Amino acid sequence: MTMDADALRTTVGIIGNVISFFLFLSPLPTFHKIWQEKSVSHFKPHPYLVTALNCAMWCLYGMPAVHPDSLLVITINGIGLVIESVYVGVFFVYSNTWAKRRAMLLILAGEAVLFFFVVFITFFFLHGTTNRSMLVGLICIVMNIGMYASPLTVMKRVIKTQSVKYLPFYLSLANLCNGMVWSTYALVKFDAYILIPNGLGVISGMVQLGLYAYYYKTTNWDEDEGPQQSDLELHDAHNKA
Repeated sequence: MTMDADALRTTVGIIGNVISFFLFLSPLPTFHKIWQEKSVSHFKPHPYLVTALNCAMWCLYGMPAVHPDSLLVITINGIGLVIESVYVGVFFVYSNTWAKRRAMLLILAGEAVLFFFVVFITFFFLHGTTNRSMLVGLICIVMNIGMYASPLTVMKRVIKTQSVKYLPFYLSLANLCNGMVWSTYALVKFDAYILIPNGLGVISGMVQLGLYAYYYKTTNWDEDEGPQQSDLELHDAHNKA
C-alpha cells in the first residue's frame, strides 16, 4: 500500500518537528553555565531575541488564513517561541547591569512593533492566502538568509585557523538533517518559502561537514583559545520552518 502525499508530508513534518525540537534545546549547556554562575558573562542575547521573532513569523506563516495546511509549521515554531522566550528571560534575570536589560527591552519592543505591523498589513490589506503567504513567506526567507551570518563566521574561522575546534560536528550534522527533512517536506507539497531557506541550510550543513573532514587532522585540540560561544550554536534554531 503506497503512502499518499498528505500522509508522507505529515510523516516528514513530524520527523522535522522532532529534529528541530532538539536543535532548539542545543544551547542548554550555555544556559546551565549561566545559571550556575548567576551571570551571563560574555554570552550575548541577540541570537535568541532574533530567533524568537523568527519563530513568531513562521507561526504567522503557518496560520490557516495565511498558508493553509501548515499545522506542523505552527507546532514546532510555537514550541521554539516558548523555548527562546525562556532563554531571553534567563538573560534578562542574570544580566548584571540595567543597561543590558534596557537594551533587551528595546529590542523586544522593536520586534513586537514589527511583528504586529506585519500582522496588520497581512490581514487588513491583503486578501487571499496566496498574497498573504507571499508577504510573510518573503519576510521569513529574508530573516533566515540574514541568520546565515553566524555559520559563515565560524566557517571563516575554521579556514583561517585550520581548526575545527569550534565547529561542533553533531550540531552541524543535525542542522544538515534538519534542512534535508524540511526541504523534503516543502517538496512533497511544493512550498518555495520553506524550501529556499532550508535548501540553503542543506548547502550550509554540507559545507560545514566538508570543512570538518578537511581540517580535522590539522586541529590542535589542546590549544586554548579562551572562552567563547560557538557561532554555530548561535545558529541552533534559525531554520525551523
